[in-house]
Amino acid sequence: MGRGLHALLLAQFLSAFGDNAILFAAIGMVLQAQAMPAWYIPALQSVFLVAYVVGAPWVGPLADRWPKPRVLLVANLIKAAGVGLILVGVEPLLAYALVGLGAALYSPAKYGLLPELVARRTLVRANAWVEGTTIGAIILGTLAGGQLADVSVAGAFWMVAVAYLLSLLLTLLIPTVKPRGGDLRGALRQFTQTTRAFTRTPRARFALLGGALFWGAAAVLRVLLVAWAPLVLASRSAGDISQLVLYLALGVVVGSALVPRLIPLEQLQRARLAAWGMGLAIVGFGLVENAFQAGAVLFLVGLGGGIFIVPINAALQHIGHDGVGSGQAVAVQNFFQNVAMLVTVGLYTWSTVLGIGPVSAVFALGIGILAATLLVSRRLTAAD
Repeated sequence: MGRGLHALLLAQFLSAFGDNAILFAAIGMVLQAQAMPAWYIPALQSVFLVAYVVGAPWVGPLADRWPKPRVLLVANLIKAAGVGLILVGVEPLLAYALVGLGAALYSPAKYGLLPELVARRTLVRANAWVEGTTIGAIILGTLAGGQLADVSVAGAFWMVAVAYLLSLLLTLLIPTVKPRGGDLRGALRQFTQTTRAFTRTPRARFALLGGALFWGAAAVLRVLLVAWAPLVLASRSAGDISQLVLYLALGVVVGSALVPRLIPLEQLQRARLAAWGMGLAIVGFGLVENAFQAGAVLFLVGLGGGIFIVPINAALQHIGHDGVGSGQAVAVQNFFQNVAMLVTVGLYTWSTVLGIGPVSAVFALGIGILAATLLVSRRLTAAD
């Protein structure tokens, strides 16, 4: 790996660390308040995603119009501003939405940089490094945010702000590649055309819908654990819940490390087997009764998820880099993924209003993944 890729990995690690630490800092704030309604935590997850959906037609062209390191820098500034608003007492739902705006801008620039920094033959491996370090950031950010929030909520938010600012400084070490250009005036039309082009081929359609499936399931599972842990394991703090997410993230790290040998870019259809394994593991999670079983099964869920998502990301980046631009391709991908997350978290929130328990929701999630994988992969063949 060159210096540019090293700098990108460190910068995105710190940015992802902040993205996850801030969620569990907010969860700790809600749990300590005790007066917050049950829908508040799912609502936090949802407002973070709004910018991904609303801004999807424009963040891709922005990532392709300007040098991507500059886009990463601006995105981190926006995230840090959102944390600052929380620290001065602004409503967390509004401030967290601003952090989501920065994250929505960061993502297509981060993934769009990879095909500019590495050759095609190493693109899957580079994605594995990005996913592995991202999940490492999820692990540490989740644990640090949850544990520190139990001691000091303000301290947890200050830690997040420092992480964003350090990430900002590291982007200055990433070499600048001449941008290919992005048309902001015709962004909505281009976004619609790109989406249609992707959905015409089984390979791209599977990658788009498969990524949406993975992130929709991940969003629900993370929020669901907040309700599941007190019921099954009698866990009552953000730190306890963050430890459960640790096992899930460790599984994704291992899966991301294994995938370059298991699923080359030319064999994308193999990824559906990992998705079926993830769905079966989630069904099994509905049967666990203690913390040891929960950790083991969550690790298996993450293992299947890591093997599933890495080749999907690489396939979409390759399709975009050879066509409309990697930033635009990732923006379309993010749109599908975040619509899926908004819908699935919304359905879960509705289920809590109807009185459906978290264990029943776990079973429904696992069965839904199995059925959805069958639908999104039914026309994908080895030749695609």
